[in-house]
Amino acid sequence: MTEFVHIPVLYDEVIEGLNIKPDGIYVDGTLGGGGHSAGIAGMLTTGRLIANDLDTEAIEAAGQKLGSLAEKVTFIHDDYKNIEKHLDELNIDKVDGILLDLGVSSYQIDTAERGFSYTKDAPLDMRMDRSGGITAGDVVNTYPERELVRIFTEYGEERFARKIASDIVKARAKKPIETTLELASLIAEGYPLGFKLGHPAKRVFQALRIEVNGELNGLYQAVEGMARRLKAGGRMCVITFHSLEDRIIKTCFKNLEASCVCDKNMPVCTCGKVSEIKILTKKPIEASKEELIRNKRAESAKLRIIEKK
Repeated sequence: MTEFVHIPVLYDEVIEGLNIKPDGIYVDGTLGGGGHSAGIAGMLTTGRLIANDLDTEAIEAAGQKLGSLAEKVTFIHDDYKNIEKHLDELNIDKVDGILLDLGVSSYQIDTAERGFSYTKDAPLDMRMDRSGGITAGDVVNTYPERELVRIFTEYGEERFARKIASDIVKARAKKPIETTLELASLIAEGYPLGFKLGHPAKRVFQALRIEVNGELNGLYQAVEGMARRLKAGGRMCVITFHSLEDRIIKTCFKNLEASCVCDKNMPVCTCGKVSEIKILTKKPIEASKEELIRNKRAESAKLRIIEKK
């Protein structure tokens, strides 16, 4: 297994934002390389960290990285969207803090065989959990053209989605598209000149990753449910890396903070809704210039923090 190296994004801001108590219970819903988890666990005395990831390799590598700190950690292999079920199984009603880092880890990108990178040749996979589910190759080679257009448009915000989908369908009619570089080359060759801002395959690969792993499915409901598992004064930090995720998180937090959702023309409140959280970041926190020098992959990261009332 390739060494699981990952530079935690917005590390200082997350640790400060969680306001960690030595005896608290914390959840890292997206363990990844274990950088954030190591920081959290290192500040605990009698507290506990619930560390979750869909990638078994991430859990194995993080367990080794944490060393003696792993004694304070309960590892869970699952989608973070199911974390409430696991908290129930552990007889944990409320927690002091929750972290979700919704990005792909550097390890997953840099390990060619995982199929996330458009610059390294590998089978079209892109699964966070390689024990089952559809692959990016399945999507590319079997989805109807109209579905490819929808995915590239909605998840990748790709302006040339129709052209790319059409080129894919024509190419796969001759032979299946099997590798990352094969797909990336196909996209690049058909991409209009003058519009190549960054790699032309970037947005399509993002869209495929989101589709394969169902990243946006149930995101709002999962974050809403987790926020309600916080103790009074507990904090939740969410890091997003593209506008679709950030929009969902922003909307969810805004709705949780709202105190009344009645029509403004109503003379009295009839909805009974009360504000459940306080948003601590009116604008998302972004990486500093110093961090971007150390870690270019932090350039699109946005951190939003809330506190439970």
